[in-house]
Amino acid sequence: MAKDSTKTTIDADGLRYRSKAPGSPFAATSSFGAATMSCFLCGKHRPRAMLKSKKLLGKSQPVCAPSCKELEEQLGSKS
Repeated sequence: MAKDSTKTTIDADGLRYRSKAPGSPFAATSSFGAATMSCFLCGKHRPRAMLKSKKLLGKSQPVCAPSCKELEEQLGSKS
């Protein structure tokens, strides 16, 4: 079952995709503290202020603070 290949052409401005939104979902920010990182345990991207360092497998890893489950509940109740 091969995937159907779509024909694309390169426009004069260099863009190839029409259906894909330009840019990254993790926009570059000017301040280091506003950047996002992924939690080592749940894998979701969070602002650095919502993460803490925890020593896992002999190395400090960013994890959700206070925990992945509690943070998800807090963010879910705000919406």
